[in-house]
Amino acid sequence: MMLAWEAPDEETDAVFQKTAFSVLRGDDADDDDSGSIFYSSPTQMAIQVDGRRTVGPEAFAKIAPACPAMAHPITVRNLFDAITNSTGGRLHFLIYHKYLRILNEAFCSAKRVLGGHRAPALQLSDDEVILDIHGAATTKPVLQHIGTSTWPGRLTLTNHALYFEAIGVDFSYGEAVVYDLARDLKQSVKRESTGPWGAHLFDKAVMYKSSLTEPVFFEFPQFKGHTRRDYWFAAIKEVLHAHKFIRKYKLAGFQKAEALSVATLGILRYRTVKEGFHILPAHFKTILAFNLAEKLPKGDKILEALYGQLKQHCPRFRGGQDLGQSSSEELMLADPFPLSAYTMVTMGLLKLKEEDNAEERDFAVRDVQIGGTSSVQMALERSVGYSGRVEAARATLDQVRVEDIDTNVAVLKELLFPLIEIGKRLLALSGWEEPFKSYVFLLCFLYMAYSGWIWLMFPGFLLGSTIFMLWNKHYRHGRSVGAFEIITPPRRRTVEQLLALQQAISQLEAHVQAGNIFLLKLRSLMLAAFPQSTNRVAAALVAVAAIFTFVPLRTIVLLILLEEYTRQMPVRKKSSEKLVRRLREWWLRIPAAPVQLVKPRETRRWRSRLR
Repeated sequence: MMLAWEAPDEETDAVFQKTAFSVLRGDDADDDDSGSIFYSSPTQMAIQVDGRRTVGPEAFAKIAPACPAMAHPITVRNLFDAITNSTGGRLHFLIYHKYLRILNEAFCSAKRVLGGHRAPALQLSDDEVILDIHGAATTKPVLQHIGTSTWPGRLTLTNHALYFEAIGVDFSYGEAVVYDLARDLKQSVKRESTGPWGAHLFDKAVMYKSSLTEPVFFEFPQFKGHTRRDYWFAAIKEVLHAHKFIRKYKLAGFQKAEALSVATLGILRYRTVKEGFHILPAHFKTILAFNLAEKLPKGDKILEALYGQLKQHCPRFRGGQDLGQSSSEELMLADPFPLSAYTMVTMGLLKLKEEDNAEERDFAVRDVQIGGTSSVQMALERSVGYSGRVEAARATLDQVRVEDIDTNVAVLKELLFPLIEIGKRLLALSGWEEPFKSYVFLLCFLYMAYSGWIWLMFPGFLLGSTIFMLWNKHYRHGRSVGAFEIITPPRRRTVEQLLALQQAISQLEAHVQAGNIFLLKLRSLMLAAFPQSTNRVAAALVAVAAIFTFVPLRTIVLLILLEEYTRQMPVRKKSSEKLVRRLREWWLRIPAAPVQLVKPRETRRWRSRLR
């Protein structure tokens, strides 16, 4: 069918008519590949198809989503790019057959696990499907890190939760710990590095965190690379995004089953591409529908279009519309919507409730619209158009990233050089090092404040920035921006870097201690531990409250700026220093509130049933 779409002719049409007739008759039932859910005899198909003919992305994107197990309209082009990565963007039949064969194995494996074959002893709900299992008692276990503790075990992912079963001394699995992915628990999943005793050494872990549990790290040991971790991270994120979509639009019944089926089939296809083609499409090239919608610019429009299609098709499954009364033109104009939930039901991976189960007549409407564009496809095309700009911007970010901390500081100083110079000049003026310039600046400031121009400074700055940008746009004529030259500082040795780090940590500790002392003294004043000082602070607070009540805020701001600027003025310098000294002496006399350090109790919260 794809070849007929790509290059229609009488020969191709005759071949596919003959093939379809043989499939309908049930020929070649004894073929080795007769167990495939996609066609009865791939060997016969391979003989009949001309190996020199290939399929392009347009034909694949139009025809493949007709089978929801094979592709989804949101990710079909990314799927095509993934499986044709080694064939120059053209789909050969052997590659297509390889994809279907491995995909069929993934579906059969999921069905066997659901039937109890080598399935973990988990208490699953009726609509819960096991998507993948990793970890064995003797080989390749998953390592769970909580704090400084580590447990090997087996990790199971379903379309509702994560299950971790720790391995005991006798190589048996303990009670499963459940990490919920369906409820809104402020879950967060990230790629992280792990190691012994909490050290960040190996970039092979996934971090899970929710409002009910502390961060939990699942490490996937791998001799080379971290593809196993990346696969599990993407699969977990897909389930989280699917449930986020369900909660956002308050889906229930068949609509909820359809959304979860889209995520389930996407993860099975993702595993197929990983195992069969040894690649893991990521970011804007991912083949997971909800992950792609979350990453693409304006991806929320894609989800809105998907929800719109769900609403349009919902009455069909509730018996609210008789398809016999609809004209063919109305059916042609309906958005295409391949039914992923129905595919899951037919494959035995999902059981719908009786009120949600569609009758056979409901699927008489064709779900692929030839010659038209659905709302999801239009939203996807717009988002992909914006994604090109994002990728171009990201490429520039990779060029300017530097690793050394000293180099980053040098770049920051050069970028902020104008602001730093302005700050230095203002400090010099406020220090009254050159009285004449300071007096001139003070008079100009007072005149602007009296005339009301000072409140136009910020709008004037914005207007000036706008004029500057438009001037550059007009006279630059699309030329690239010149490189920003920065003199790199001399590289430090490892010992020097460690000493600098130790000094920075010591300074940070001193600042934290000073902040704690300030807060403890403030607590002492609030609790009246020093009554005389408390009376003075209370009187000062009453006076400040009265000032803010009766004096306009504009006047208060001007007085504060004027007081700060004239503090080092020759006329006020001695009195200002005396006032600051008295305030410092008064502050030193205030005692700090007592603090008692208590050791935490040892708990083993990781054994709780629900996370």
